[in-house]
Amino acid sequence: MAKKTATRKKTAAKKAAQTSGKKSAVRKGKVAKAATKPVKKATTRKSSALRRPKGPAWQWSAVETAAAIRSGAISAVETVEAHLDRMRAVNPRLNAVVVDLSEEALAAAHAADKRRAKGGELGLLHGVPITIKENVDYEGRPNFNGVPANKDLVAPSDSPVVRNLKKAGAIVIGLTNTPEFSFRGFTDNPLHGLTLNPWDPDITCGGSSGGAGSAVAAGIGTIAHGNDIGGSLRWPAHCSGVVTIKPTQGRIPAFNASATAERPMLAHLMSAQGPLARHVADVRLALEVMSQRDPRDPWWVPAPLVGPKPKGPIKVALARIPEDMDADPHVAAALRQAADHLERSGYRVSEVDVPDIDGVWQTWCDIITNETMVMQEAGMLKVTSEDFHKAWGGMKAKANLLDLKAWMQATAARNGHIRAWQLFFEEYPVVLAPTTVKPIPGPREDTVSAERVREIFWGEIRFISAINVLGLPGAVVPVALHDGKPIGVQLIAGRYREDLALDAAAAIEKRAGVLAHRLWEQMD
Repeated sequence: MAKKTATRKKTAAKKAAQTSGKKSAVRKGKVAKAATKPVKKATTRKSSALRRPKGPAWQWSAVETAAAIRSGAISAVETVEAHLDRMRAVNPRLNAVVVDLSEEALAAAHAADKRRAKGGELGLLHGVPITIKENVDYEGRPNFNGVPANKDLVAPSDSPVVRNLKKAGAIVIGLTNTPEFSFRGFTDNPLHGLTLNPWDPDITCGGSSGGAGSAVAAGIGTIAHGNDIGGSLRWPAHCSGVVTIKPTQGRIPAFNASATAERPMLAHLMSAQGPLARHVADVRLALEVMSQRDPRDPWWVPAPLVGPKPKGPIKVALARIPEDMDADPHVAAALRQAADHLERSGYRVSEVDVPDIDGVWQTWCDIITNETMVMQEAGMLKVTSEDFHKAWGGMKAKANLLDLKAWMQATAARNGHIRAWQLFFEEYPVVLAPTTVKPIPGPREDTVSAERVREIFWGEIRFISAINVLGLPGAVVPVALHDGKPIGVQLIAGRYREDLALDAAAAIEKRAGVLAHRLWEQMD
């Protein structure tokens, strides 16, 4: 009997150990998933294991910052103060942030720390400092959009993207600069002035999200909000050496209650909100937060953020550059370097022609120009500067003027272009393309002449603007520096496959590194 009792005790102890091990494994799995899901309860217990990331807090990624605040390694107040100090140190020479929200941000940071101390539920970006572009509604503030005459367009509520970021716990430290009506690829306006590129004041920071790109590259905020109807996320990301994703139309909800009229149809179908950041992982995190539902946007789509993985090795189409686009050798070399990074990461890259990039771009130009001329031009020209008139005149010069029948034909042609690209993605799930084929131009080069504007949009950044009419997701990731200036590449994927574009961007980033680290060395 004694032996049987001992045997039963050993068996019970073994089962208890196995059960304990399984519970421990489950607990470990939950902890691993906590980095990407809201934390329901926060602990205030101090631990010697808590470690801060290296360097000052303003240099940390958004992912690192969120984790450090959740764990108690740093407070939200200390984090925000670090970013505000950085903003005060570098923004006067950049003019990237044009509305200082320091007091509001510090109040939000104190509230964030109290919430954590009480064990409240924490969002994915709890306490993380960010910036918002000054062309979306921010409750209680005018939506200037670079135009002094918009002083009375006071936002009665936050736009969906601002609301989603705040719900996730992000803290807005400032609003960033944009050109008049966000219609230029160069960030300058009579209200706030010119925004400079942190790499070099003699090159543009891009536009229209130029203030956003300049700020996040310089270390002001971990994530910058922007938007894109003709390249306004991807072009600034290229110019300032940071990462972005222009999502599929409908991925991130958009609405401005301050607007005096609804936006026309194609403006909806070609415009997208999105994040800029220094790291691909931060862009991915911000995309998840920004993509939450808002009933005010009838075009929002509840699409999953991750789709089925294509059979490997994933084939990448290196877009062949049209002969009339005179590619700078250093830009071509950066494209080849990006292709090599992808090959070494397990992708299979082939240089091929993508479907009718010239026709796609012309369709974009015709649709957006004619729609703007009918719906907005007269009102815009009354309240904008001579520089705006020059830039807008240059954009119009490349467009075909359309009557009603031609307009309907152009919108019908858009469907055919999208279908051709979707079929192309069946063989090549990712397209590697240039952002621009030339070195970054000067800060006001679109005011030189109408011909220079046509040259920039058609001859240099054709692969950027064309993607808007297709409504496809496009990421930009920096690859190299030439003569101290960044060069990025664009990664395009099928509808609602931002994950594939960002996966390829991450593979390039892993080998190319984060260029902003090199920027800070020369700034400080």
